[in-house]
Amino acid sequence: MPRKFTEIAFTPTVKAFQDKYGSREMYARMEESGPDNDTLIPRVAEFVQARDSFYMGTVNENGWPYIQFRGGPVGFLKVLDEKTLGFADFAGNCQYLSIGNLAASDRTFLFLMDYANRRRLKIWGRAKVEYDRPDLVEQLRVSDYEANAQRAILIHVEAWDWNCPQHIPL
Repeated sequence: MPRKFTEIAFTPTVKAFQDKYGSREMYARMEESGPDNDTLIPRVAEFVQARDSFYMGTVNENGWPYIQFRGGPVGFLKVLDEKTLGFADFAGNCQYLSIGNLAASDRTFLFLMDYANRRRLKIWGRAKVEYDRPDLVEQLRVSDYEANAQRAILIHVEAWDWNCPQHIPL
């Protein structure tokens, strides 16, 4: 079975460029080998829970992408089960771009960096904003962190992939 991230990321146009520049054959083999990469295995879960920040991508109804930096204490992005991530959405600058975009399209992309160890993880998923779930917000809250958690965001993981360490600054 093909790796899930290649089903999402390797569109016909991307494959055409892989053909043009000579990497298609290598990636075709990679697509058909290895794990699906659609569940949060222990190594991935440990990496996620050790982060104090990540970047979250969404797309608005006009097709424009938006990247939002999300930060908090280590472990604020929680692994709830092998297919679900969640975090308490803290009060910010009140532009509401991410949750507005997620109301139009549930597709999201998380980019997690570990600069010190030159590691990065890409996660594709579908997000759901939970507005009236104080129980869930409380579950996702980080004790001793005073930020105002306004809502919860759950992400159903569709795929993940480690990104190569080349060019990550120390």
